[in-house]
Amino acid sequence: MGKHGLDGQDGQDGRDPLIQRHGGYRKLKSFQLAQLIYDVTVRFCDRYVAKCSRTHDQMVQAARSGVQNIAEGSMASGTTKKFETEGGFTERLYRKRKRRRDGK
Repeated sequence: MGKHGLDGQDGQDGRDPLIQRHGGYRKLKSFQLAQLIYDVTVRFCDRYVAKCSRTHDQMVQAARSGVQNIAEGSMASGTTKKFETEGGFTERLYRKRKRRRDGK
């Protein structure tokens, strides 16, 4: 696996790798805002909501999920380019069935 992607191309030959490096989500304003919301939510819950209550747990978990979803979405976006160049699942399945039917 190349250092830039899953396709074995590391971009050293002057071509862009098929799957670009991702993970720069920490610079996104949405990620920074989600982190701020998480921090404020934890402080609010610790101060105003009973720590042993289900409400406390749900609010903190929801705020944590917002941060995690942005991070995971950023990492997953790296596969989008490869997926788009090869076509979607249905398109690939159609081509595979067509090859079988045609005997190729």
